[in-house]
Amino acid sequence: MNFLREQVFGCAVIILLFGLVSCSSMPPNLGLVKKEVLEYYESGKIDKELEEVIEKAAKKFQSVDVKNNSAVVFDIDETALSNYEINKQLDFGYIPELWDEWILEEKATAIKPVKRLYDSLKERGVKLIFISGRKDYHYQSTYNNLIAEGYSSFDTLITRQPHEYQIKAQEFKSSKRAELVEKGYDIIGSVGDQFSDLEGPYSGIKIKIPNYIYYID
Repeated sequence: MNFLREQVFGCAVIILLFGLVSCSSMPPNLGLVKKEVLEYYESGKIDKELEEVIEKAAKKFQSVDVKNNSAVVFDIDETALSNYEINKQLDFGYIPELWDEWILEEKATAIKPVKRLYDSLKERGVKLIFISGRKDYHYQSTYNNLIAEGYSSFDTLITRQPHEYQIKAQEFKSSKRAELVEKGYDIIGSVGDQFSDLEGPYSGIKIKIPNYIYYID
């Protein structure tokens, strides 16, 4: 993720979730949309949707023949780890300084259904790789947070280097997957909360984790 947050949701997404407006009407009130999102998350509806996504994902991966170099790439934020607490505190906005503090405090929590998928892949001998839009100075805190939340035995954790800070998410993640393939990995799947985590070459089976808080292109 590159964390350039958009607080305006796509019209199609709003229609799908809440039926508030049509694409030809005036945009909804942002405060009302935030309340809808808050209710969706805190009522448990997001958890039900996520369980369904992971159940389908597990079935897809079960059909894949795992080899010694088979790998699945996971995003981190809102995929492996939840930052809902800080997102809520920031009223679903983005303040870079507070975001950095949050990461360095290593408080993000495992998203349990994704963790179950991770564990099932690990049991089958799949190589597990994290590619994140977090920056190089977040590396150690991110590593510690993943381990603390049970994401052990992963092959690689990749974060942005200074020369990659301004690259768009899809370009960054596609380039890193290409580098992994050059090193000999066979990427059989990608798991992420943004379409930019999944688009581009070498993504394999694409598992889209629901995220209605922000959008990154």
